[in-house]
Amino acid sequence: MTYWPGPGYRMAAEAHAALRASDQDRDHAAEVLKTGFAEGRLTKDEYDEHLSAVYAARTVGDLATLTCQLPGGGAALLPVPATPQRTNSLAVAALVCGLCEFLTFGLTAIPAVVLGHVARGQIRRTGETGGGLALAGLILGWLAVALFVLAVAGITVVAARSGHALVHQQVLNSGPGGPPPAAPPPAAP
Repeated sequence: MTYWPGPGYRMAAEAHAALRASDQDRDHAAEVLKTGFAEGRLTKDEYDEHLSAVYAARTVGDLATLTCQLPGGGAALLPVPATPQRTNSLAVAALVCGLCEFLTFGLTAIPAVVLGHVARGQIRRTGETGGGLALAGLILGWLAVALFVLAVAGITVVAARSGHALVHQQVLNSGPGGPPPAAPPPAAP
């Protein structure tokens, strides 16, 4: 039996050579051989020899070895390992800023909102993960902004009422005849 130990063999051995071949994998390798034979890349004897070896192959690495010298064979038969998607770094930063609001008394609220909006835009464009992180940072940021606005409004209302009461007391004290006479000092014994 003729094997072609070419550049694809090393890639097959390193990647998923030990992965057991399925019937679908064998059928795909047989199609690669059939195409190679139809294009004149294999003789009839080579085709028959390799086809019987393909159906006897136990691993995907064996299939890759048998087809490594043909277009669409070799490493192309190996399954592509799933790469984990990246998490958007701005989404992580938005969440960190949102959580740090409690330690910084709200100073990181505006950065959390800005980073959250920018991160969501990038996630929509690039398909990265981290949408939940960006949303959590946005919610925490807007919540801190809302609490700050409510606190400022409350302090303003309290200050206005206190100032109004002080002015009202001054008006009462300065009535039509002026301020009421001061009480005489207590007599000394």
